[in-house]
Amino acid sequence: MQTKSPKKALMNWSGGKDSALSLYHVLKDKNYDVQSLLTTVNDAFGRVSMHGVREELLDKQAESIGLELVKVRLSETVSMEEYHAQMAAMLRPMVEKGIEYSIFGDIFLEDLRQHREERLTMLGMRGVFPIWKRPSLELLAEFWDLGFKTIVVSVNGNVLDKSFCGKILDRDFIKELPANIDPCGENGEFHTFVYEAPYFKQTIGFELGETVDKTYNFKDSDGNEHISTYYFTDLLPK
Repeated sequence: MQTKSPKKALMNWSGGKDSALSLYHVLKDKNYDVQSLLTTVNDAFGRVSMHGVREELLDKQAESIGLELVKVRLSETVSMEEYHAQMAAMLRPMVEKGIEYSIFGDIFLEDLRQHREERLTMLGMRGVFPIWKRPSLELLAEFWDLGFKTIVVSVNGNVLDKSFCGKILDRDFIKELPANIDPCGENGEFHTFVYEAPYFKQTIGFELGETVDKTYNFKDSDGNEHISTYYFTDLLPK
C-alpha cells in the first residue's frame, strides 16, 4: 500500500508556550511536515508583536529548532485591513509551494478560531489546532513534564499586577494568579518566551532587562473606546 506524503504546514510561532507546545505535537505527528515558522514583528522596534521580545531572541529560537523563520513586518499602527493584506501577501506564495496547513496554539477562543479559519479558507488553506480544548492546567503540567521552560515577558496591566512580568512561569507562578485569570493566559492576560524546549538544540540565553509600561487606545467592534496598559520585561540576549 502506498503511504501518503506528509502534509506541508507552517507554524504560527509567537515564541511563547502555546505555540511551542503545539509545535511539539505537530513535530511528532507524521501526518504533517512543518516547513517554516511564521511570526509577526513590530517593524519599528524589531520586536515580536504583543510579546515585546527582541528579534534577535526570536532568531535564536528558530536557529535552535532548525526551521526557517518567516517574518511578517507590521507597522506599529497597523489596521486589521493592512494586517490581513500583509498576511495574505506572505501566505499566497507558500500555498503555491504546496503549504496548505497553518498551525496555531489556540486553546479555547471560539471566535478567534473561526476568524482564522475563515481567512485561511479564502487563501485555500486549512487550520490545525493541536492543543484545542485541552484544560489549561493539563497543558501546563505536560509543558513542564516535557522539559519546556518559559518566562513571562508581557502582562495586561488591566487584569494583572506589574510584579507578574519577568517571572518564570512555574507552579508557584500559577498559585499566585488571581482566581479569574486563565493559567495559560489564553484571554491575553500575559505572554511568554520559551527559552528551553525538548526540540531546541541549545537553551536560549538571556538576562533580565528593565520592565516598562505602555498604554494603548483602541476601539472595539461597537466603536467603544478602551484604554489598556501593558507591562513588558525586556530580555537581553546573552
